[in-house]
Amino acid sequence: MQITAIQENDSKYLMHAYGRFPAALVKGENATAWDADGKKYIDFTAGIGVNCLGYSDPQWVAAISGQAAQIQHLSNLYYSPVTIQAAQQLCQASGMARVFFGNSGAEANECAIKIARKYSEDKYGKDRCQIVTLQNSFHGRTITTLAATGQNMFHEKFTPLTESFFYAEPNMKGVRAVVTEKTCAVLIELVQGEGGVCPMEKEFVQELAEFCQNQDILLMVDEVQTGVGRTGSFFCYQQYGIQPDVVSAAKGLGGGLPVGACLVNQKCENVFAPGDHGSTFGGNPVVCAGVSTVISRVAQQQFLLTVQKKGAYLRKRLESMPEIESVRGLGMMLGAKPVSGGPGKIAAACVDAGLLILTAKDVLRFLPPLTITREELDEGLAILEKVLSSGC
Repeated sequence: MQITAIQENDSKYLMHAYGRFPAALVKGENATAWDADGKKYIDFTAGIGVNCLGYSDPQWVAAISGQAAQIQHLSNLYYSPVTIQAAQQLCQASGMARVFFGNSGAEANECAIKIARKYSEDKYGKDRCQIVTLQNSFHGRTITTLAATGQNMFHEKFTPLTESFFYAEPNMKGVRAVVTEKTCAVLIELVQGEGGVCPMEKEFVQELAEFCQNQDILLMVDEVQTGVGRTGSFFCYQQYGIQPDVVSAAKGLGGGLPVGACLVNQKCENVFAPGDHGSTFGGNPVVCAGVSTVISRVAQQQFLLTVQKKGAYLRKRLESMPEIESVRGLGMMLGAKPVSGGPGKIAAACVDAGLLILTAKDVLRFLPPLTITREELDEGLAILEKVLSSGC
């Protein structure tokens, strides 16, 4: 078996930062993948929400390969038409004013944090620099985005973290308890993915948006996992009836290539001046060709309607399983809590049976490609039902 040799080389040459399942994927088509030994899998993970158009989408492949044949990289000291086009599409799909491209969700959140602090310092002076996030949140693994993350388990062994972050309970009483005259921004996820697929209450989010506007506190929404069609609208905040000051995006935005984007509204569009921020690889033309293809597909209303229908079907099927206690989430970002058995043990058994699935806290986490077919959904769900009924 090739997997044994692959595992040995992985252990020898790569840092041991990941706990991997025993599957070495080498080929994929839409929501189906094959490993080095030819075993087939149905993929309910999409690379943790990244492969929104599935594996090797022909239109996406043509766009990035065509761009690579023209020019693969250029410095941000020069204009890149394909990067500008992707930014224009992103602004039009979101209602935001301007974009900064980076390479990951953590970078996008770092950019948001810099914008918040500079906006406030320019207007109010240096002391107004505190940022409130929510308990149980996750915003990245850099030192600063770890500080923004409201889970102590991620902080251990990496202190001291960046200062001036405070964590609120996910309600207005909790927010008011930690906001002070030194608060410059509130950063939230509308569905806490790593926190267990926990959606925010709409009433809370709308009241928070009004509160922030009245206090001139920037409302920043981390859409790294929820954005780009994942929850059934292009951005999740569009379902909540708010317009944030700053939005971070990544994962599905590049369709499989590394990208992060920080979007700002008109209030913040001139916060950065040349030299305030930068990224060597941010806005890479090959990546942005992929971004442009993703947006041109996912932002279409008909595409989003199919995501909503697939999400509703997936939820209904999960809720019908006697081994599932409850289902939560939005669109095609769902968490299913098993009646018994640990999610990690169930996920491992699913991999053995030919289904790739994620976990988060007490739930099985579902982030399938947005293009997954009904046949692929049914095949994957049949595997899950078999694993659950076996008493795993």
